[in-house]
This record gives sequence, structure tokens and C-alpha cells, in this order.
Amino acid sequence: MTRATTAWRLATGAAYGGGGLGLAGAGMLAVLRQQARSARRRVQSSNLRGDPPSGEGVYGRGRGRPIVFAVLGDSSAVGLGVHRAAQTPGVLLAAALAELAERPVRLVRLAVSGAKSWQLDEQVDKALLEHPDVALIMIGANDVTSRTAPAISVRHLRDGVRRLTEAGTQVVVGTCPDLGTVRPIAQPLRWLARRWSRQLAAAQTIAVVEAGGRSVSLGSVLGPSFAEDRDLFSIDEFHPSAAGYAAAAAVLLPSIADTLGVWPAAADRGLRNLRRDTVRPVARAAARAAGRTGTEVQATAVRGQDTGPRGPWARLRRRRPPDLPTPEQAERAAEATPLG
Repeated sequence: MTRATTAWRLATGAAYGGGGLGLAGAGMLAVLRQQARSARRRVQSSNLRGDPPSGEGVYGRGRGRPIVFAVLGDSSAVGLGVHRAAQTPGVLLAAALAELAERPVRLVRLAVSGAKSWQLDEQVDKALLEHPDVALIMIGANDVTSRTAPAISVRHLRDGVRRLTEAGTQVVVGTCPDLGTVRPIAQPLRWLARRWSRQLAAAQTIAVVEAGGRSVSLGSVLGPSFAEDRDLFSIDEFHPSAAGYAAAAAVLLPSIADTLGVWPAAADRGLRNLRRDTVRPVARAAARAAGRTGTEVQATAVRGQDTGPRGPWARLRRRRPPDLPTPEQAERAAEATPLG
């Protein structure tokens, strides 16, 4: 079975197949359970402080109504692991968007640490009351660690994206990160965690594109560089540090800015054609994007047709991550515009 076929089956809920566990004997299952318990104890014993300040408010200055930017999802969207609001992905992105758009940006953080995809429903309810122009969703890691059925996770994500897009909100989803890089997880559980998270990321991409949003692969943002650089992890060795969140935000910013029409075309010049723009059936696009950091996938048409012989068409893009405002600059951006 190809990766694209696996992704498609996950997204449609036709089957899951156990992610390899069905082939494991009782002895191996016992080892995996023990490794999972050990990893959980290491993470929970780290004495990681609670959520950072929300950072909600208005960033930047300029004329016109502030752009409303909603952030939904789990602890990765909250910024768990840092201590200052200015170090969280929401604030970093809001400050950068304000600079690009030359307009104020109002940040609304609705993400909840520990959230699973089925809990997006309530977050979307709250988001719709704010009438956001653009929404970022970062979700999936807790679905993998809790072994939530991917069909359930994907259905809730697809429904949430559809509700937002039907209300006129542009939606960008940062797909499930590669949990195979988490240091407290030992082999062979680490290999399975990587497989599960990449499969879920591929399934998420298909669902998001079909619901009218864009997906951005965060897989290797929490991948090779994280595996090699302890400075990108927070004290619990599970959540990113301030530098890690900045890396993730830089990967997400081009897609978020592009949905608003404020991403400069000059920023993409000089990139190889394959890196810039590739069209594939959505299932194949999803499988390819799952293992390639920063790959954006969105619906497209080929010769005026949205769907080809192998399903809906999707466009893949990989953009060069930009430099983001520093936390200090983000804090100054918030001070530049009175709140309320």
C-alpha cells in the first residue's frame, strides 16, 4: 500500500490498520506500553509551568479595521513551554502579520493545552463569535498519544475547517508534528510514533483541503533539527522552546499571510520551480507533504477542472521561512496600539 493510499484511507475513515501494532506480539506490546508509561512520567515530572499569558490584544499600527487572527488547537498553539506571551506562536505571527499588512492585527487565542481534535468544536463555536479574518489551527499530537482513532480526529478537524471557511474565514492548519523526535520516547515506540503522526498529518491535509483550507506540514520543524538541537525543546523535552516556536511560526507565516493577500511575491523569487509550485492529486500531495517541513497544500484546478481521474487536485508549495520579529519587537508592536 502506498503512502498516498494509506493517507486516503485514514482521511475517509475506511480503515486504520493499527499502525503496525496488529503485527506485534504480546511481548512487543508490553514493551511499547512500558515505553509509553516511561515517556509520560519523564514529561510529567519536568515541573513545566502552566500556560503562558494569552497575548490577546492588538498588534501593530496603521489605518483600517484590525485584522482578526484566531489561534485554535492544543498546547503547540498555546505556546506551552515558554513564559512570555511574546514567545508564543500566536503573538509572533500577529506581530509579523501586522508588519506585512501595515494594519493592526487583533489576536484571539482560543487554543487549550491538552486538546484533542474532537474538542475543536467548542473552540470553533467561540471563534465564530469573533468573526475572524484568518484562523490558525495546530492540532494532532494529543490524538496520537491518546491513540484516538484517526477517522474521528480527521472528521472533527474537517468539520471545524468547513464551519470556519463557510463563515468567510481563511483557515491554515499546521498538521500533526513528527513525534518520532521526542527524546523521552525510546525505540521502537519512537518509530511507531513517527509513523502514526505522519499518517495523521497526511490524513489531516486531505481533510483540510477538501474543507476549503490550507495545510502546512510541521513534521520536520519538530524533526531533524529538533532531534539534534536540545535548545529547540523546552524543559520537558516534549514541547518546543521559544526558539522552537519561532521556527514553527516562521514556517506558518507565509501561508497565513498569503491567505490575506499580504505575502510579498518577491519573497518567493529565486526558489526552484519544484520547490515553488507542484500540482498532484490531493492524496499524493498529502503523502508527500507529511514528511517535508513547511510544505503548503491547497486546492487548485487543472485546465479548469477541480478533480482529476485520481481525485481532487492540490497544489504544493514550499516557501523560504522569513525572519520573524523578536519577542521584544512583538511586545513593542502590542504597545503601539492601545487595546480595546
